[in-house]
This record gives sequence, structure tokens and C-alpha cells, in this order.
Amino acid sequence: MERHLISHHAHADHPIAAPVSEDNLERLLARARPPARARILDLGCGEAPWLVRALSLYPDATADGVDLSDTGFAAAVEEAERRGVSDRLRLHHGAAASFAAEEPYDLVLCVGATHAFGGLAPTLDAVRGHLRPSSGLALVGDGFWERPPTPEQLARLGAEPGEYADLPGTVERVESAGYATVYGHTSTLAEWDEYEWSWTGTLTRWALDHPGPDGEAALAAAREHRDLWLGGYRGVLGFVTLLLRQT
Repeated sequence: MERHLISHHAHADHPIAAPVSEDNLERLLARARPPARARILDLGCGEAPWLVRALSLYPDATADGVDLSDTGFAAAVEEAERRGVSDRLRLHHGAAASFAAEEPYDLVLCVGATHAFGGLAPTLDAVRGHLRPSSGLALVGDGFWERPPTPEQLARLGAEPGEYADLPGTVERVESAGYATVYGHTSTLAEWDEYEWSWTGTLTRWALDHPGPDGEAALAAAREHRDLWLGGYRGVLGFVTLLLRQT
């Protein structure tokens, strides 16, 4: 079973594909306060929950979402129609790193999708290329080490010690890349647990409802993910979403 389909089924009950609650998602978007008639871009949008909420908050804004997999686009359109914002949402099937637009954006998001660019530093470079000069804002969400991982934990994660910094180090990396941090949200353990229990549980339920090769593959993926979370990165890997402005 293809990985993007596993991810799609796993996120059915938690379309925010990151350990961020709906309340905190809206709080971050409200803090952004883009200008009138803002142009908004989400690189790695999935089912576009951030964009749909942003369009609901800012009724004169327009938005573009880009994702390599278009599996979640139908759900994005359905939710956008339910909220009455579908006429201001455009979805693009393709690699986020290859997306090009003729005009800059007032707000660029990349939350939980920095892997599409190869990590935080190249993500920040890519985001800058889409931002309106001087006034553009970015919402970028990525992992950080809550505490130093052990060699065994690193091996289980397939990670290097320097792949993430701690929280102060993450902010330093962002600001060294030419951004000022104007707000942030550090995901709580409760947000992480809600996200992971939903991811693994929703996928398990789907697998049990679909016996056969696909169900078996999904069930194996759910168990592998749960074991990696509970026995590996729970309480070790954190997640922070930063509201940034270019300096």
C-alpha cells in the first residue's frame, strides 16, 4: 500500500497533519493578521486545513495549496465548500519545492512538511522565495529535541544528533537564516498524544474494516508507527510552530 494512502487514511480524524489542536491553529492564524486582500500559500498543504481556516478568518483573502499527493484534495474542497470559501481556494498537485507563482504572498505556511525541502534550513530558503519583500510573514512548524536523544533512540528514528536542535537552538537557526520570530506555539504533550493516538488508531480502525493485503499493510504501518512513538520519540521530539518575518 502506497505511503501517501496510508497517511491519508491515518489523518482522516485529524486532518491537521501535525501535533497542533484546532484552537491553536486558529490562534496562530489570528496572530498572523495578514493585510487586506492577502495572498496565502501553503507548501505541503495535505487536506488544506490551515488554508480553509485562514480563508474563514480573512474573508477577502485568496489561497493556494500545494501538495505532491492530491489524495486529500477532495476532502479539502468539501470542507471549503461547507465553510463557503471554495471560490477563494486553489489547489495545485505537484512538488512543493517546484512550485512557482507570478506574484509574492503575504503569508506562507509550511507546517509539518519541511521534509519536502530536506529540512528546516532549505525550507526557510524556499519560503523566502515566495514572500512579499519586507512585509511577508511565514508560519513554519518543525521538530526540535525536547531532551537529548539516546543513541538507541536516534537509531530507531534513523536520525542524526544534529538533525534537530533544542528549542533555543531552533529559534537561533531560524533567526540566523534572516527571520525575526514574532510569535510561536510549542505543542504540548497532550497535543502530541492526541495526534499520535488519532493517527495510529484511525489507521488501525480502517485496516480492520478492510481485510486483505491493504488492510494488513495499514495495520502493520499503524503498529510500527505506534511502537516508534511510544518506545522512541514520545517526550523526546517536540514540535514548534513559529510566526516569522523577514529581517
